[in-house]
Amino acid sequence: MSTGRAASPTAGTAAGIAVGANPFSRWAVLAIVLLGGALFVALLWMIATGTGMGSANDGQAHAEGRGLNGYAAFADYIERRGYAVSRVRNEGALDKPGLLVLTPPALADGKKIEKIVANRRYMGPTLIIAPKWMATQPTREQKNDAKTGWVRLSGTMPPEWQGFLDTLSVKVTALPERAAAWQGAGLSGALPDGRFVLSGQGEGLVRIVGSRDGKLTLAGFMSDGGYYAELEAMAQGPITYPDEEDEERYPVIIVFEPDLLDNYGMARIENARLAEALVRASGVKQGASVSFDMTLPGYGRSQNLLTLAFTPPFLAATLCLLLAALVVGWRGFMRFGPPLVQGRAIAFGKRALVSNAAGFVRRTRRWHLLGGPYADHSRERLVQALALPRTLDPERADAAIDRALAARRHEGEPFSVIAGRLKAARRPHDLLKAARDLHALERMLIR
Repeated sequence: MSTGRAASPTAGTAAGIAVGANPFSRWAVLAIVLLGGALFVALLWMIATGTGMGSANDGQAHAEGRGLNGYAAFADYIERRGYAVSRVRNEGALDKPGLLVLTPPALADGKKIEKIVANRRYMGPTLIIAPKWMATQPTREQKNDAKTGWVRLSGTMPPEWQGFLDTLSVKVTALPERAAAWQGAGLSGALPDGRFVLSGQGEGLVRIVGSRDGKLTLAGFMSDGGYYAELEAMAQGPITYPDEEDEERYPVIIVFEPDLLDNYGMARIENARLAEALVRASGVKQGASVSFDMTLPGYGRSQNLLTLAFTPPFLAATLCLLLAALVVGWRGFMRFGPPLVQGRAIAFGKRALVSNAAGFVRRTRRWHLLGGPYADHSRERLVQALALPRTLDPERADAAIDRALAARRHEGEPFSVIAGRLKAARRPHDLLKAARDLHALERMLIR
């Protein structure tokens, strides 16, 4: 049996962290706070803008669809050509300047489309692409080689938009293989599938892209009294102008045959050039905004407080709040550590007592209350120093002190005059000067 010395109970903490010490350094806490704050702001921004909420590549005909019937290639190509492309999920942002591209489904509400277009007539041009294809998911055998968003085209379904451009009619036509081609804007190309060609006709419609035989209108614009020089230069045939003219209007362009601009057709370079020609002819210049609507395909979001917080003009207020929070956090960081113990409001000691009393008088500005007590205390000290009777009244004591000064051949003001001047003082300067004179006289007599 060994008889070793017992270990000290504090030996284990000597090499570790001292009791009561902070386990985190100032810089570690700063890094944690900054990282947490940045993640929180990023979360709010993602919730407000919808970023990271899942892909819209669902095989449908819209700007994020990467199947044959989608328009992701159109949006990507226009963006690469220098235009500011955006996918709009908020109905409130559909009336901003620039070109708006609408890709409504076949059974969309025509009145809703009409409302969107009508609100933009004096804001910017509108390009509407009609749907044609019915899309289904790839078969089980095809899924092994298919990518996300790819679809099978299983038939056609022309649009039925009651309440929007009811003067126009849309039809599906089958063309021979050699005749399945288009021409317009000085360009020409072949359609990927001539069995189903969508075309339109009606009052006020001006053809700008037609079939090779010139019988079908694959794309056109509405002649509604506006001045559309570039579109009119692309017209294939006479233009009928209405009686009323309004040069402030922006054009409405309808692409009936979606294979001109969808991923199916954009695999050909001539279709890409046609897409850019239509965007340019709408009146927007390179670098301008081109918005692709995502609300009609079913990806719309209503505005909320977070959406408004990150949208001008409210974005400025949001940035100011974030800056204020940063300043408050920095002040808290600079005060890192345990709070200091505050001192007493009224400290101990004679000097502190006098200082507190002086501060109270200064705050209340009752200067006239100081002269009398100071003169009385000076009299009492001089009476005691000169061995005068304590039973003397103030007037006789003042006279005795004045005689003592005269006996010492004092040439200045007597005690009674200085004491009277001190009691009559009302301003701090006069009060201080009389008190100094009285103090000097008192030192001369006691010395």
